Order: sequence, then C-alpha cells, then structure tokens
Amino acid sequence: MLEVQKVSKRFGETPALRQVSFSVAEGEILCLLGPSGCGKTTLLRIIAGLEQADEGIVRLGGTDLRGVPVHKRGIGLMFQEYALFPHKDVYGNVAFGLRMAGLPRAAVRQRVREVLALVGLEGFESRPIHELSGGEQQRVALARSLAPRPRLLMLDEPLGSLDRALRERLMNELRHILKGIGLTALYVTHDQSEAFAIGDRIAIMKQGRVEQIGAPEAVYQAPASPFVARFLGMSNLLPGHVVDAGAGRVNTPIGTLWVLPEHLRGAETVTLLLHPDTVRLAEAEAQGPNLLHGQVVERSFRGAHYRLTVRHASGIELSFEMDGTAPPVGTEVKLTLPREGIHVLPGSETGDG
Repeated sequence: MLEVQKVSKRFGETPALRQVSFSVAEGEILCLLGPSGCGKTTLLRIIAGLEQADEGIVRLGGTDLRGVPVHKRGIGLMFQEYALFPHKDVYGNVAFGLRMAGLPRAAVRQRVREVLALVGLEGFESRPIHELSGGEQQRVALARSLAPRPRLLMLDEPLGSLDRALRERLMNELRHILKGIGLTALYVTHDQSEAFAIGDRIAIMKQGRVEQIGAPEAVYQAPASPFVARFLGMSNLLPGHVVDAGAGRVNTPIGTLWVLPEHLRGAETVTLLLHPDTVRLAEAEAQGPNLLHGQVVERSFRGAHYRLTVRHASGIELSFEMDGTAPPVGTEVKLTLPREGIHVLPGSETGDG
C-alpha cells in the first residue's frame, strides 16, 4: 500500500532524513519509533505532502505521489494536538471534512453516525467539545480522521497528551478499531510500550535513518545495535572478545560468558546484551558457567516484577527484572545467565551513540 524509497531531507545544513526506505502492506500498522528529533514527524509530513523530499520517492497504492496535492492523496492525519474546532459540537467536527468534500447532507449524517459508533461515541453528536474528557476528544479526532475513508491513516503521537492509565486503555482500543476496519496505518511514537501494543511491525529510527524494522517481538529479542537495545530500555551491554567461537566462549569485563555458538558467526569482537528478564537467582553453592556474582545496590518494585541493580566486583552495574520476591539491597547474590538470554551484537559499541 505504501512504499518509501530512499527519501532524504535537509533543513539548511542539518540532515533530517537519510535514505529512508520501507514499505507498509495493506491493512498493516507500522509504528515509527524513536527519540525526538530522529525524523519521524518530518517523514510523515513528506508522505502527507506538507513537506517536499530532497530525494526519493513515495508511492501510495502504486501511485507516485510527486505533484499530487495534499487533499487528493487519500491520507488521513491525526496529531497529538487534536486541532478540534472549539466552537463546533462533536457532529460539526466529524462532519467538517465530509462537508468540504461536497457530500450530500444525508450522506454526511450517515457517515458521522457510523464513525462515532466505531469509536464508541454514539449519541455524542450535540456535545460541545469543551465538555469532553481528553479520551473523548481523542476519539472525536480519530472519528474525524476516519470519516473520509482514507486509504492511509497517519497518527503522530496521538496519545502523548493523555495520562498513563488512559493511554494504556486507549492504545488497545485504537489497535482494535484500526484492525477491525482493515485500515493501513503509519503510527509515530517515542514510547516503546505504545509501539509494541499497537504495531504489527515497528521501525526504530535514529538520526534520520531506519536502524531496525521488524515485528515487535523480534526487535525486542534481537536488537540490531546497542542504540536499539538502549532505546528499548535494555542497558546490560558488555564488550566481548571471542576466544572459542565453536564453543561460544567470550571474554568480558565480568568474566567468561558462554553464548549460543551460532550467534558468533566467526566474529572476533562483539557486544553482548544480557536480557534483563531471563536471569535467575542461583543457590550460594552453585557452580558452573554464566554465574554472575555481585551485590544488590538497588531494588525497585514495579508491580508485576522487581527491578534489581547488581554491582559486579569490577564495578559494572547490571539491571535485571525478577518475578516474585527479590533480595533486599546489600545482599550478595549469584545469578544464572542462560545462554539463550545473551544476545550477540556484531562489533564494538564504540561510536554507536
């Protein structure tokens, strides 16, 4: 449905996008995930026709969008600032685009009823905007974006202004609505939990480039770079030197670790990611490979799990997630690091940024 090929954009001397390429299948939700300033919103504006790319091609449904005006692209837009008309009621806001398109009054009325029912706002037609909660305003903005039946819906941080509890509820409802009508969507966020909950795939951006793209589970389990790992909240990164690739043996600042040999692929220098949710407490007398000795220096209750920070004798601190009970601060612990919980990244993280 959507093809982005080698799109680049500069603002003065500052590159905003650098050879960005990806595609979105019909009915798929692709989340663009990345920190502020990485180029996510600029990319949306280029696809919508609000900005012109310096290089590259954008196609929608096989049609090159160069020269196609904004209002003829068949793209719906929804932003964090919902830009609702405060002087119009719910009906007037949702009907605005349909009236601008010249639809007959009866057709407008029917479509407004349909989309309000879709977003769970039946009977809200005459409600003033200022009487709505933040979540209700978000639904009105979504209904207005859906009303013209766009081929592609693009959403730029649509839940960013909502409190956490409401955001958690609406992100699930939003995915349900989009998948229910089979709409192709490009969703921009800087929140990893939002991207994981909503997207069929996620594309992680860094400094105007796509760093990694894939299913949420695949990206989380196997980040392509230290930047991706850190952005997803995983900070247990260790430089390593391969001493026996066939056995999977790697020397690190916390000692020798054993990894799955097939992950080394003949590498000599690697970066190891210790997944925070695969570690297990070991008995004090435990012996064998992949045992981490350290002291608990921080213990934080997170509801479903505890987050522990453990300081190794080398001074390196590593963070892990542990279900059930967790040892208190000051406890000397042994932790087992399963081979399958150690992900190998190629090369050194030096210069990754």
